[in-house]
Amino acid sequence: MLTPSQKFDPSTSGNLNGLKLPEVKSEFRNDWTQELETEFQQRAAIVIRYFANPETYGNGYGENEKSAYPRAMFDFLAGNKERSLAFLQDKDPEAKKHKHTEGIDYYYSFTLKEQVRKYFLFGKLLDPAYKKRMYRGAKNWTKQDPLGRLHPVYGYGDGTGRDWDISKRGGWVDDRNTDNLRAMRETSAYLMAEETGNETTRQIYQQRIRRYVLALYNIGMGEWDSEAYHSHTFTPYLNLYDFAKDPEVKKLAKAALDWMSAAAALKYYRGGWGGPSKRDYGGGNVVFGSSAASVFWLYFGDTPLLNPNPKLDMLHVITSTYRPPQAIVALARKQFNKPVEVLATKPMYENWKPGNSDLPGYWETQFFGYTYQMGSVANSFPDGDIGPFKLMAYNSTRGVDYFVANTGGNWVHPGKNNGDRVGQFQNLLIWLRPATQTPFFFQLPKTAKAEIEKGIWFFQLEKTWLAIRPINLNPYVGVTIDDRKYGPIYRDEQTLKSIIKQGEYAGFALIVGEPETYGTYEEFKSAIAHKSNLKLARLDRGQVELQDPQGQTLQLTCEPDTLFPTLIRNGKPFDWLKNLALYNSQSSDKAPIFLDWKQGKLTIKTARSQFENSMNRS
Repeated sequence: MLTPSQKFDPSTSGNLNGLKLPEVKSEFRNDWTQELETEFQQRAAIVIRYFANPETYGNGYGENEKSAYPRAMFDFLAGNKERSLAFLQDKDPEAKKHKHTEGIDYYYSFTLKEQVRKYFLFGKLLDPAYKKRMYRGAKNWTKQDPLGRLHPVYGYGDGTGRDWDISKRGGWVDDRNTDNLRAMRETSAYLMAEETGNETTRQIYQQRIRRYVLALYNIGMGEWDSEAYHSHTFTPYLNLYDFAKDPEVKKLAKAALDWMSAAAALKYYRGGWGGPSKRDYGGGNVVFGSSAASVFWLYFGDTPLLNPNPKLDMLHVITSTYRPPQAIVALARKQFNKPVEVLATKPMYENWKPGNSDLPGYWETQFFGYTYQMGSVANSFPDGDIGPFKLMAYNSTRGVDYFVANTGGNWVHPGKNNGDRVGQFQNLLIWLRPATQTPFFFQLPKTAKAEIEKGIWFFQLEKTWLAIRPINLNPYVGVTIDDRKYGPIYRDEQTLKSIIKQGEYAGFALIVGEPETYGTYEEFKSAIAHKSNLKLARLDRGQVELQDPQGQTLQLTCEPDTLFPTLIRNGKPFDWLKNLALYNSQSSDKAPIFLDWKQGKLTIKTARSQFENSMNRS
């Protein structure tokens, strides 16, 4: 642990072109070293240069401020003060829609996130008359709770148009409740109510924020570990952390940021973002392909490549004084004893609805080897926007290689499809489904060495080796991704397709090896060929048993009425209902991470650091 004199104050750091970050008291700061800060600032400088001197910032129509304002703020950091400040104070092109808030857009959630940072961080540089107009608009906006308040022009909306338009939804603020939109709305309304003295509204939003943070620590996040949206939920809480005056609210903001940083750290590996994850759109299965991995790279680093595609959310990270605990950085860099399995659960998506917090909605298994991490998820219902399985393997030149499998779309498209049963035990995994016309798809790097010996598919990555025993699958063939959006993303990857044969069930069984467990790749292949076993005698009844060369066994049985498989791991039945913890490391000391179901105490233990935080429901 650092002594008080060694604790680093981020408010004194960074070259932000004269912009002064808010001071933060030591009681709200996590331990952070000068070395970590130097690395952070080096990455921040890369991002600022990337966004410097754009031809245009964009415009303020609809929610376009979500990209236009960060571009302008980045340009300010790069030295173009006058141009940036002029744009930030320009008249909103839809000012008539926002006449009740002095022509300032306080409706769109993504816009709110940017308005708040503009007002509080750039406020001293704004024209006093403009800032007063922002203040008056915010005071009217939070005079009463803007959520559900009848819009003076559009009422409660006409139900037509784009989902996020005022004309469709009405009200004084976007009322959608995804985690990220809710975070933007609630933190912004709180800060503006606090700033303008609307105490009743401030208290309403303080309680809403408290309920949300309590949920994080007790049942988890509905939009869990999203490769697309995790950073969008994180950054509004940076606003709250930086600008809230009430110390209790600042503590809530820090607690939320610590929790979300820990969740990110577990899924982050050398610039990649591993699965499973909710709201996975299929574009994140490469290093820096995920916006979440790209943003958290600022904190975590640990990559051989510079980030080629920074995200606008980084504006909030770079201009915030929040830094995650050292233990969370170590968790992201996988500086803990391995191998280790971490069992986890995730709540239902709309976890605030009655009954949705009684039990988890998803059960996750993650295994951390010496050179890879592999994760899968089981749930009792089809879910079209989750990435159900991913493996990330160490690659010295680009960070990680991905191995991904799925049964949807024309290639590796995310979604837990009807009939899919997935079970995992450490480095063993079985995926089984009814034998239909739905093919299996697999993503691997083009550099992977592929071999088929005695019917076993072998894939050699740099330090990680895969042995796949197909179950009722035809030999794989290569597939070209003819897609304007995803083709360039996956230019260095190959997609394989395998058609299901006739029979009752089909799928594959996977064993993962590495030098620490098998020696050489040739020794791994020999061990798999001669000492592993796949029992298919009861395949017609949906039962498969896999044994690896070291005697570990995993048996999976498909149940007709649920997508939850029955699992027997090393001869012991796996009881889903006895494994409810949000994070439960299967080690004697619960390292590296433990957070029990509805207990509210997060503990992280790494090789050289430890972190704890609690949020009790009382």
